[in-house]
Amino acid sequence: MTSHVKAQMAPIPFIDLAAQRQRIGTKIDQAVQGVLNSCRFINGPEVSLLEERLAAFAGSKYAVACSSGTDALALLLMAWDVKAGDAVFCPAFTFCATAEVVPWVGATPVFVDVKDDTFNMDPESLELAIATAKEYGLIPKVVIPVDLFGQPADYDAILPIAERHGLKVLADTAQGFGGTWNNKRTGSIGDAAATSFFPAKPLGCYGDGGAIFTDDADLVTVLKSVREHGQGVDKYQNVRIGMTARLDTIQAAVLLEKLAIFEDEIAAREKVAARYNALLADVAAVPFVDPRATSVWAQYTIRLAPGRRDALADALKAEGIPTAVYYRIPMHLQPAYGAYPAAAAILPVAEALCEEVISLPMHAYLDEATQDRIIAAVRRALAD
Repeated sequence: MTSHVKAQMAPIPFIDLAAQRQRIGTKIDQAVQGVLNSCRFINGPEVSLLEERLAAFAGSKYAVACSSGTDALALLLMAWDVKAGDAVFCPAFTFCATAEVVPWVGATPVFVDVKDDTFNMDPESLELAIATAKEYGLIPKVVIPVDLFGQPADYDAILPIAERHGLKVLADTAQGFGGTWNNKRTGSIGDAAATSFFPAKPLGCYGDGGAIFTDDADLVTVLKSVREHGQGVDKYQNVRIGMTARLDTIQAAVLLEKLAIFEDEIAAREKVAARYNALLADVAAVPFVDPRATSVWAQYTIRLAPGRRDALADALKAEGIPTAVYYRIPMHLQPAYGAYPAAAAILPVAEALCEEVISLPMHAYLDEATQDRIIAAVRRALAD
């Protein structure tokens, strides 16, 4: 086999963190060494600096760093005193963390279908879910729209529904941080927003991490208390039930360096997605981005006719090209969540998507030659 053919068959990473590290690895090493030298591993100055810069980037007044995107969601529910008897509305097509935190505080997740074009929360289904919650004797309290795969939810429709029904809006922008809706960054939409810095996210650290965004100063005070065991004037006065949910200083140092190049990486992701769209639109249903939105392309997800996904995945795997399926089971059909209510007995769009979607490699360092290899392989596999 020639070296050219071997190179063509070399495995492609689904997300290439090593390429990013080549670019800024030295700066990150220096930043981490600075924390090691200071020995301020908890609540070091890098954490507050990161919070300032995240808030400025998002266009929110405040950012509160924390230990994960899941904990960011939980902290907000705790700070808002969401409890047993309350309903929290979550899309059925999402990662489990969105709904997982709701039973933690004793509340009930109520599942909502998603839109057929953007895969984000369907406002009409949300209205049905609110009616269902009331039939169950629950108090509608919070809605958690998810900015799925990098694209913000339809906040123009969701915010008025929330206001009409007295709901807090907790924007789950774990996949969408850096995207925009009507030129506003995610993180500055709703009553508060939560994001994740899991390494595979568009802005990721070197472990677990997350952040909360809000304009509410009183909420920030409560969040910081809950984040550190419910402390009051000091850590030995506990004024509420809390948790341990701090962001490590080392992770803050890593994120500061990554945030500095994030705008550039978002632009690079957009170029990759635009090229995928242009060259795959005739063989698959490529992602639709609402004209009011911009996406950070946390995932590049195409949709195929039922029954074609596994064959495509197998064909690409044979050529060293990884794929992933987000998600195979909708939340309302998951074994752990099947007993909770939903907008209807059947959520048709979420259920269909789980049979039809597949994601291709996507990151800011995906060069055109590698894109061409992926595109050609997809086209060959779908030509039959």
